[in-house]
Formats: sequence, structure tokens, C-alpha cells
Amino acid sequence: MSSQATFATPRPFAAAILAAGQGTRMKSSRHKVLHAIAGKPMLGHLMDELARLAPAETIIVLGAGRDDVEPFVLERGGKIALQQEQLGTGHAVLQARDALGDFDGDVIACFGDVPMVRAETVAAMLARLHGDDDPACVVLGFRPADALAYGRIVADEDGRIEKMVEYKDASETERAIDLCNSGLIAARAADMFALLGQVGNDNAQGEYYLPDMVMVAQAQGRHSAVIETEPWEVAGVNSRAELAGVERDWQDRRRARAMAEGASLIAPETVWFSYDTQLGRDVTVEPNVRFGPGVSVADGATIHAFSHLEGARVGEGCSVGPYARLRPGAVMEKGAKVGNFVEMKKATLGEGAKANHLTYLGDASIGANANIGAGTITCNYDGFLKYRTVIGEGAFIGSNSALVAPVTIGAGAIIGAGSVVTKDVAPDAIALARAEQVEKPGRGKRFREVMAKKKAAKGLSS
Repeated sequence: MSSQATFATPRPFAAAILAAGQGTRMKSSRHKVLHAIAGKPMLGHLMDELARLAPAETIIVLGAGRDDVEPFVLERGGKIALQQEQLGTGHAVLQARDALGDFDGDVIACFGDVPMVRAETVAAMLARLHGDDDPACVVLGFRPADALAYGRIVADEDGRIEKMVEYKDASETERAIDLCNSGLIAARAADMFALLGQVGNDNAQGEYYLPDMVMVAQAQGRHSAVIETEPWEVAGVNSRAELAGVERDWQDRRRARAMAEGASLIAPETVWFSYDTQLGRDVTVEPNVRFGPGVSVADGATIHAFSHLEGARVGEGCSVGPYARLRPGAVMEKGAKVGNFVEMKKATLGEGAKANHLTYLGDASIGANANIGAGTITCNYDGFLKYRTVIGEGAFIGSNSALVAPVTIGAGAIIGAGSVVTKDVAPDAIALARAEQVEKPGRGKRFREVMAKKKAAKGLSS
């Protein structure tokens, strides 16, 4: 959830994103990295953030579930490397070597299920890699409130690493250290693959650990460095509960940002944003509002309680809800209003136009200052095809009207309440399309008397 600013890096770099794990704890038929946070798959968060650094290559290392993930990766310009056997994180990064070919820049190894890493942090890692002391590797560390089973980093005050050890292999003294390894490592491409090629698997899991390349470099007389970040940025997702936790933290940060930028959230904890929600200044958002992907809200608009917006554009000074639903393609121009239980889809409500209650506007264009009465619907679908309704400026649509598309209501026209309109209505005309009311004096009383006798004859009680 960073800004869209871009960052320069000291040299061209490539990203190797590890996503070959089975993800069994998710209990899902969907690949773990495709589970969404704020409406965007985890892998999309990471790839889009890295794109702000303009990587020369982005390699996704896959194993199980390749067929599901590959189209998503290719759509974003990434490449695929395959890890046939799950032999550890170090082995996984080695699988990216062929995809990178003769690339001679830097490499950052990261994880598809650690989606909140910021471009700023990766840029800082790459800058540290080319510091005056010329470290072999740069590791991203963090200090969680509870270090749990994370690998530990022993480092001096300058961030020079003395030792890295996985939790399973750590001594009690080492487990007491609170500087933990996020797993992210940067190195020059030549160093990355040369060092990983010398990593062994003599450990509790019998795997080739990515962090062990730091100790291989140290054995060769070269030091590595650690830089630190906040724990939320490197939170991993291995279960539904952890996914919900990362979502919660993301939403909290987004709510704080919205208020800092000039929006009022009446009950912030009840408002849910998507990754791309845009709010202007002096926007008011009442409780229990959800923004799906693709929503922009201009200055001074109010989103009332229990409204749901997705793929919609809300203009300056508009009012939405309560209990309104704006679906993809909904556009409200300046000062327009939709009220309770109004739904819009692929419809434009012109400047100052109003639809205050119980209305469906689908595949429609409504002109400025038109008034749509309660219970009005645009009948846009015949079971096979969709059709469009056009309502002119200043038109008045009476309550409980059905506009059977394709149909055009001219500017300034008036549609009588309860009408079923199947033909175009000329500008400034009045159209009534309902059956004539027929009244039969006394028939109501006689009907009740007859029915009461029938009921009594059958012995039925009230």
C-alpha cells in the first residue's frame, strides 16, 4: 500500500519470487499466492510493488499449481521457473538461474506469500548491497513482538552479520535473540548462484536453506549485512487465519491513510477498502461501507452507511445510500444522489440527478437534474441480450415505473406513476401507460359478506 513513486536502483536487478510450496494449511483448491488481500491476489501485490523498481526480470518459481498461477504471472510480464522437487528455499532460488541466463545484475529473493514488502525496502536492500563495505549479501531482518520459530540473526551494531541460524537448529541463547530473518536476501547474481551452489542440507529438515548462503560467504572471508523493517511488512501467509491477519493490518493502515489525506471515516474499523480505492478530500464515509476494486470518490461526496461500491465513479458532492449498491460501470456526476436500496450497474446519473429510493438503474444514461421515482426499474435484459435506457435532462419518472429497454425518455418528459413504458417518449411530453381504473360501487361489501358465509359453512375460525 505504498504510493506510486518509483525508485532507482544502483544496478539492474532481477526478482526471484518463490511460490512453489503446496500451501496445504490454506485448505484450498486455489494456489496460496492467488488468495486476495484487499481485492488483489497476494502475488499481485508483490509483483506490482516490485514493478515500481523496474526489474530487468521477474521470475516466479512454481511447483504445485503451476497451471493456475502461470497465466497470472505472464499477464504481468513475469517468467516461470519450475521446482520439480521441494528441496528447500535455497534450491528454489537456484531454479531461477536458467531463466535469468547471462544476467549480470543483482538478484532479490523473496516470497509470494509475503506480499506486503514495499519497493522502498527492496531499494534500500539493493543500495546496502553496494555500500562502501561491499557485503556479499544483504538480509532483511525484523523484530516481532513474539519471535516464535523465525530464524535468528546475530549481528553487530553496524548490521554486519556474525551468524544466521534457523530456529530448529538454534541454541537456547540464539533463540533468545529478537532480530529475526524475514527470508528476503539480495546479492549480485554471480554471488547468489555461486554461494547457493555450495549450500548443504545437513540440518534438521534435510533442506537447502536460502539463508545459509550468508554463512557460506562468511566461510570464504566475506561478510554480509542486515537491514531492518517493520514486522507487518514481512508477515507471511500460511493459513486462512494469517491471511485474515494481513488483511486486517492492511485495512488499518489504509484507513489511517484515508483520514490523513482528508477523508472522514465515522467508524473507521467498519470501512473496508480495496487496493485501488481513491478518496478525495472532505469525503465522508459512514459506518459499514465496503469499497470493491475500481472505485473513485471525488471531493465532498458522502457515502452513507451500509453501502457497497465496486467499479464505480462517484462525482464531487454526490450522496450515496444508505444501503445503496453501485456495481461496475456506475457513474455519478457532480451533485447526483442515490438513496436507500438503489442499485446502479453500467449506468450514468447526470449532474444533480436523483434516484432516492428502491430503484434499479442498469445499462442506462440519466440526464442532469432528472428525478427517478421510488420503485423505478430499467428493464435491461430479455433473458438473452442487454438493452439501454436513455432518460433526458430534467425528466421526471413517476414511482413504480418500468422502463422496458431499449427506450428513450426525452428531456423534460414526465412518466406517470405505475407506468410500463415500451415506446420512446418525446421531450416535454407526459406519458401514462397503465390500465384504466374501474370502480364498482358496493361490490366490496357484498364480496366480504359472501366470503364470510362460505368460511362459516366450512367451520373455519378467523
